[in-house]
Amino acid sequence: MNAGKTMKLLQSSFNYRERGMNTVLYTSVYDTRYGKSRVSSRIGISEHSNTFDTSTNIFNDIKAVDKNIHCVFVDEAQFLTKQQVKQLCQIVDELNIPVLSYGLRSDFLGEPFEGSKYLLIYADELVEVKTICFCGKKAIMNAKFDEHKKIVRAGDQVDIGGNEKYISLCRKHFCEGRLK
Repeated sequence: MNAGKTMKLLQSSFNYRERGMNTVLYTSVYDTRYGKSRVSSRIGISEHSNTFDTSTNIFNDIKAVDKNIHCVFVDEAQFLTKQQVKQLCQIVDELNIPVLSYGLRSDFLGEPFEGSKYLLIYADELVEVKTICFCGKKAIMNAKFDEHKKIVRAGDQVDIGGNEKYISLCRKHFCEGRLK
């Protein structure tokens, strides 16, 4: 969280389009913080996108597009299913279209998301987008906190939010339950 993943996605998509190339963006139906069918960065830039849920066949969607696609971008990739990750691989391997996906690797309990787990297995390349903990060390964990600024250690894996309920921490402070 707060590493600029979505900003990098939007910047990369812009770079393709600036060169006359077509891109297709996807985001999860879960994330409606900035409206439906929008990939939006905290710094205020956004773009229209397709949405996916657990029943979406992304490979079939891309295969059916009638224009030449040069790159597929997926935001909130942690919400992909195992099958959808394999569909992204099909897009790369069978349609020869690059796919760039951005997401979190673990939830607020330190457990992997399904999409993240399978992206870690199947991705040709992994690039970590880094952010820092309040102590200055690399933040690798996402902590959820309540209205009293206490870390939450139970609940549903999917609970969309931003700085009002999540904070990035180093492993040490995540395990200690320290927010600052």
